[in-house]
Amino acid sequence: MNDHLLSLTIWLPIVGALLVVLAPKNAAKGISAVASFLTMVASILVTMKFLAGQANPQPGMKYPGFHVTEYAKWIPDFNIEYFLGVDGISVTMVLLTGILSFICILASFGFEHWHTTKGIKGYFSLFLMLEAGMMGVFESLDFFLFYVFWEVMLLPMYFLIGIWGGPRREYAAIKFFLYTLLGSVLMLVALLYLYFTPDPHTFDMT
Repeated sequence: MNDHLLSLTIWLPIVGALLVVLAPKNAAKGISAVASFLTMVASILVTMKFLAGQANPQPGMKYPGFHVTEYAKWIPDFNIEYFLGVDGISVTMVLLTGILSFICILASFGFEHWHTTKGIKGYFSLFLMLEAGMMGVFESLDFFLFYVFWEVMLLPMYFLIGIWGGPRREYAAIKFFLYTLLGSVLMLVALLYLYFTPDPHTFDMT
């Protein structure tokens, strides 16, 4: 069953980030707050739908335990799919991400550090992309899709640390980059192994 609520939790912050970039500077806070709020609402609805499905499971479920899923072919030649879903653990992380991201956006309204940085629009657009990446990581049921969202999550985090971090932000950003680069390479090797091991080859996590 396709449930587009899952996509909303990912694409709402992405659209919000694009609007922040295109809109005037004084609209950045408002746009990011609305986008993050709507994402939080979507994450709450996903959780409610999951709990309802858990209380009344449908007989003959294709993916037992995943009561909210969304599926579409993406790159058929390599069996890569746009496959999203949540179980009891990931739905909790999705809900927490939605709530905490909105709180962090509101907390950033009083942040008086913009005059020494590249600007407020960059901060809020990167933060929304970070939220989208986190949602995608928790919802992905395809290893390739998971890896894409993993990288989408890491890049904004690197710039947020390097530009808007503390006094040693450059050092922290470089250290973060080196650790995550090593982790990403090892993860890619593991994912390729998992892809080529079964026959036919697949990135499907289920």
